[in-house]
Amino acid sequence: MSFALAGVGLTHTNGFTALADIGLQAGQGERIALIGPSGAGKTSLLSVLGTALRPTAGDFTVLGAEPWALPAGTQKALRARIGTVHQAPPIPARQRVVTAVLAGRLGQWPAWKSLASLVYPADIPGARAALARLELADKLFERCDRLSGGQLQRVGIARVLYQAPELILADEPVSALDPALALATIRLLAAEAKARGATLVASLHAVDLALGCFPRIIGVKAGRIAFDLPAEEVTEALLQELYASEGGALPTLASEPRSAVHAAASDGAGRAACC
Repeated sequence: MSFALAGVGLTHTNGFTALADIGLQAGQGERIALIGPSGAGKTSLLSVLGTALRPTAGDFTVLGAEPWALPAGTQKALRARIGTVHQAPPIPARQRVVTAVLAGRLGQWPAWKSLASLVYPADIPGARAALARLELADKLFERCDRLSGGQLQRVGIARVLYQAPELILADEPVSALDPALALATIRLLAAEAKARGATLVASLHAVDLALGCFPRIIGVKAGRIAFDLPAEEVTEALLQELYASEGGALPTLASEPRSAVHAAASDGAGRAACC
């Protein structure tokens, strides 16, 4: 089991309830897309799964452990097994790309190696290889503040590829990319997870991208699970209800009709090509 949540809730100190009565579990190696309107609770759910936020109600286990019952050192080791791709990667502006990518292993390296790598990168070939998979090898020694938003997002993904975690959490990881590059990048993440048997949970704005690349779709609305279904069972009616608060128009990867983009992401049998 990769993770399990039972009756999980999250209420912030200001009284706002971000999550309520979440019941959810995933086997190791599953690939899951979270969809739903803005403010639905998708980011909060990913933050709980990544142990960045502690639930205020319910039971939660991840990678076979109850994170908030662990001592600090063991909790740190658990977090090193979880990789998070942020919509806006928290990378220092003046940091070199190579250092940002190698930061993926900081939780796995001894302190001396982490410190030494700040002076001279510990694994330049490894960082270059991760960046090459995202067509960024030429940016290896570039400063991060000289990159575009889309390039910075891909550096964040390269960091997680280099980390090679057991659980990959991606929060709108391709929001700054053009449609073709977004599709290729999600396919890469899905292929990486499949090849290593890692679990992938991605929050996506584009419904067609989620349906085209993930076998399991979870709809989130008002901090609750609206539905949890195989991609082929997600109907237009369910999607319209999920996004009713946004005027009925479904957010898609491109301005083309949803079916056209979905077809580009699928094989001849109608299943997602990156699954």
